[in-house]
Amino acid sequence: MSGNITINADNTVINCVRMTGSFDVYANNVTIKNSIITTSNWWGVNQRIHYSGLKVLHNTITGNAGHGPDNGGEDYGFSNSGTNVEAGWNNISQFGAAISTSNGNIHDNYGHDNQPFIPYCGSDANDKPIVCNYYVHSDPFISSGNDTGGLTIRHNTLFDPETTEMGASASIGLFADDGPVSNTTVDNNLIAGGAYCIYPGGGSTSSNIVITNNHFSTLYWANCGVYGPDATSYWHTGSGNVWSGNVWADGPNAGQTVNP
Repeated sequence: MSGNITINADNTVINCVRMTGSFDVYANNVTIKNSIITTSNWWGVNQRIHYSGLKVLHNTITGNAGHGPDNGGEDYGFSNSGTNVEAGWNNISQFGAAISTSNGNIHDNYGHDNQPFIPYCGSDANDKPIVCNYYVHSDPFISSGNDTGGLTIRHNTLFDPETTEMGASASIGLFADDGPVSNTTVDNNLIAGGAYCIYPGGGSTSSNIVITNNHFSTLYWANCGVYGPDATSYWHTGSGNVWSGNVWADGPNAGQTVNP
């Protein structure tokens, strides 16, 4: 298959295709599985707001570096503005962010080799794109908050190899850009890289964030991220927040506890 394809029919199943392009989902209960997707669009797979039930399973999703619409970049391997998504067993690389969602079941994925690029910052009076003066933020996983539907991030391998000069943000970024982060479980992931390996919750308005049994690697930096394993100002106790069982995966402190 080829092209940037819009899916409008509920219960559509895409299985075992080699896709040069992207899927934009305006339908419920769509499944995309066992496929190889190479895209030069903003995303590889995207579910739109007001739609639900997308499953993205056992795929390889790759950006085409230097050929995307955002000044040569592709922003998201998998992105979701709807509800009740599942993304599992995917290999996702060469995007600004491999996975972007604030709800759903995100498990057993390999997000890696984020693509550094300088994005566009809107348009001028003549509708000509304006190039930013910074690199896009690099996050194998990113959530923008303001979603009470529940988010589980479990048993993924999420690596962010970029430097801070090239946009490194986090291996797992739980941000409150759109509103409070809540009802989120981050369990048994292997993470490495980013400015911090994890931004754990977006501050004092966060609630019911459970971060357990994760493995922090020194693959790129001695402290997992450039500045450390986690952004401590983003973690707050109380309101159901739990930090437990998180350890160093390797390095001189292998097996020892990582505290927030």
